[in-house]
Amino acid sequence: MMRLLVLAALALVAYRLLVGRWPWEKRLSVKERALVKARRLLGLASNADRAEVITAHRRKLAMVHPDRGGSGAGVHEANEARDLLLAQLPHPTNHDPKEPS
Repeated sequence: MMRLLVLAALALVAYRLLVGRWPWEKRLSVKERALVKARRLLGLASNADRAEVITAHRRKLAMVHPDRGGSGAGVHEANEARDLLLAQLPHPTNHDPKEPS
């Protein structure tokens, strides 16, 4: 019985190494994986709004800017993450309800 458990554990670890995820993890699309990576880079939750994305992006830029010892690649990565996250949010309406149409 113990041998069977060890073999099962080894099979799970081998699966993880080959496929890159555990068998019970949900398979994410390429777009979903990019969004998860962008949120992780900026330190945001999945329900972050537009203002939170912009604030987190500014905070990240302050850390990775070349003038502060960072690199241009870090700036580009932060900008791409911001653009990706903002693109998937609903666009704000600029319509003021007090103005006549």
